[in-house]
Amino acid sequence: MQKIIKVQAEDNVAVALTSLTEGELVTLNEEKITIVEAVKAKHKIALEQIPIGGKIIMYGVLVGKAISAIPKGGLLSTENVKHTSAQTTGKTADYSWTAPDVSGYQDRTFLGYHRPDGQVGTENIWLFFPLVFCENKNIERLKEVFEKELYIDEVSEQRQLLRGLISGNAEAAQPQAKRKSIFDNIKVKFITHQGGCGGIRQDSELLAKLLAGYVNNPNVAGATVLSLGCQNLQIQIFKDALNAINTDFKKPVLIYEQQQMGTVEQMLNTTIKDSFLSIKKANEIERKPAPLSKLKLGLECGGSDGFSGISANPTLGYVSDILAALGGSPILSEFPELCGVEQELVNRCVNEEDAKKFLTLMQAYEQSVVDAGSGFDMNPSPGNIKDGLITDAMKSAGAAKKGGTSPITAVLDYAEYVTKPGLNLLCTPGNDVESTTGMVGSGANMVVFTTGLGTPTGNPIAPVIKVSSNTELAEKMSDIIDVDTGAVIRGEKTIPEMASILLDYIIDVASGKLVSKADQLNQDDFIPWKRGVSL
Repeated sequence: MQKIIKVQAEDNVAVALTSLTEGELVTLNEEKITIVEAVKAKHKIALEQIPIGGKIIMYGVLVGKAISAIPKGGLLSTENVKHTSAQTTGKTADYSWTAPDVSGYQDRTFLGYHRPDGQVGTENIWLFFPLVFCENKNIERLKEVFEKELYIDEVSEQRQLLRGLISGNAEAAQPQAKRKSIFDNIKVKFITHQGGCGGIRQDSELLAKLLAGYVNNPNVAGATVLSLGCQNLQIQIFKDALNAINTDFKKPVLIYEQQQMGTVEQMLNTTIKDSFLSIKKANEIERKPAPLSKLKLGLECGGSDGFSGISANPTLGYVSDILAALGGSPILSEFPELCGVEQELVNRCVNEEDAKKFLTLMQAYEQSVVDAGSGFDMNPSPGNIKDGLITDAMKSAGAAKKGGTSPITAVLDYAEYVTKPGLNLLCTPGNDVESTTGMVGSGANMVVFTTGLGTPTGNPIAPVIKVSSNTELAEKMSDIIDVDTGAVIRGEKTIPEMASILLDYIIDVASGKLVSKADQLNQDDFIPWKRGVSL
């Protein structure tokens, strides 16, 4: 097995594919390099002597500068490298793209739920949510009622374990049973949040756009919405947001306002009666074939490690390119994790207006972080750093590989809805759940989530497929990982070969033939991005 890898020709660092010992001799392109000190797998070594102030180049871009001299074969760490990224002011070159061969996928279809506006869902969901946090308790009561009556759910392994401990027979635990619904074609999901009032009006308006995006998402058949009545996020604001996204919206949306209806019991009884009839009707919708161009695929990463940028992310990037070539809509978000690769992304923008919009959004976002007393350089988490991602630019350069190499057809601010085929850039935080929440609110009917350390994140309405960067993670956390790209690290699979495996898996999940691990765990995470302050 190869012990180190240089990602791009112009790089002056390499990634350790396995742990290396002090004094060990490794070979790269027939050049022998002596390892100066012990290096853990996933971390970086210098391929040349780098003086103080010298540039660190990885993925072909500037990812840091040396704050102390680093010898050839030396380990890069937070002790000798600081975050630095290149500055971008606008387009510097025209962009040309050679699309991958998609002949094997042009006639492929998935079985989806066709909506009146032409969108196609990978799920058929009736969604309950509040316009304001004051209604969270009522949403939770509805969830308890509907889940207990609509689903046949045998006692879980954990409840069996506790029962055994209480009775003194801990061995009585039984394997967890699969949840079964009394309906064949519809799922009922619930989301709560902490917004809708108490903050600046702009936050409520942004939340309205996000919630409208969830209702308009092709995975949703209809929705039940609870309002208190006096909150900032008024019913009309939500309706206006929905109309702005889709002027020809035809899905059923049931809205109830507590201050107009009287007691909680009166409102909940009416809500249950009306919603059940609508859910029963939505259950009549069945899956039918649809072209892969109807997929809007969220590209996410979290719990990243030093292998993410050379296995899982490039694999997803190749899938993104295939989908873009087929007329689908991959979505790349997490703007703090695009720091350092702005120039490449700007040059890939088809329209000059989008290039300018991207830079404006990036600069405004970064300034807001600075104003809060921090910076993008604080983005890598302790887990990222421990596993080799020591600067934000280094992390970003690897994270951006999820977006492949296709031209960028649209740049969207948070909660703007995806309408164009091709790669879309969406402004979201780097926070895993906030980012995933935002992409689904912008229309993603599936999300592929790469990880090197492991995370259980899911979404209430869109399947989230987990892709591991390394086999050790896939074996250790097999209950959350769907696809393992560790074969790329071992040299057993090429990126295109691994991408083919991943895309086939995506199609099966989109068709309902497979259930993602996050859905099996009922991992329904929903956190809106709150940009403003509380009042």
